[in-house]
Amino acid sequence: RELNSSSLSENNPSSLSEAEVNKATPPSTTLRELNSSSLSENNPSSLSEAEVNKATPPSTTLRELNSSSLSENNPSSLSEVEVNTFAPIDLLDYIYAVLHSPAYREKYKEFLKIDFPRVPYPKAETFWKLVEIGKQIREIHLLESPKVENYITKYPINGSNIVEKVSYKESKVYINSEQYFDGVPEVAWNFYIGGYQPAQKWLKDRKGRELNFDDIMHYQKIIVALSETDKLMKEIDKVGV
Repeated sequence: RELNSSSLSENNPSSLSEAEVNKATPPSTTLRELNSSSLSENNPSSLSEAEVNKATPPSTTLRELNSSSLSENNPSSLSEVEVNTFAPIDLLDYIYAVLHSPAYREKYKEFLKIDFPRVPYPKAETFWKLVEIGKQIREIHLLESPKVENYITKYPINGSNIVEKVSYKESKVYINSEQYFDGVPEVAWNFYIGGYQPAQKWLKDRKGRELNFDDIMHYQKIIVALSETDKLMKEIDKVGV
C-alpha cells in the first residue's frame, strides 16, 4: 500500500500520500471536515457546517434561517407565520363590521327585528379591510382604543355634580340647571346601539347621584366613542359588505 502510494506520488506530484495527509491534518480532523474545508477554499461563498453553526444562534432553525434570508433579499415579503396568521378574533371583527354597516342594517332591518342576523360570506378582496374597521370599532366600544382619550367635550362649570334633569340643547348636555357637558355632537347624543341611546341612558341611569371625577371623564370617553363609531360606520359602506 505504501509502495503504491509512493508510486502515485511520483507520477502525480500534486497528490498526497496517506502519511502526508495525516501529517498535514490534525488527528481530530475527520474526512467530512476535510472535504468541507476544501469546498470552502475552492468556493469561498460556500460555508462549512461549522461556520453556519457559528454564525447562527443555536436556537435558530433552518426554517428561520431561510425566512431571515428571504426577508433580507425582499424586505417587503412577510414570513410564513405572518402571512398565515388568522385567529377567531379576526372573524369576530369581521362580523362586528358587517353588523355596523348602515347599508346592511337598512337592507335587512325587517329580518333583524324577528330573527338572528345573517352574516354574508366574506369576500377575499374586502375581508381584511372589514376586519380592521371592525377591530377599531370593538376597541372603541370597550374604551380600549387610544382614540377615546382625545376628548372633544368640556365640563366647564363647577357645582354639585348631581344628575337631576338631563337635557340636550345647542351641543350642551345638561345634568342639572347649571352644569353641562359642552361640545357634544348631536349625532353622539342621538346615537343608537342596540335598542338604546348610550349618551342619554348612561346619565338617566345615574339620576339623583353625584358624578365623581372618574364618572365625568368616563362620560366624555363615551361621547368620543359614539362619534368615532359614526365615522367608522360610513367607512364600512365605502368598503362594501
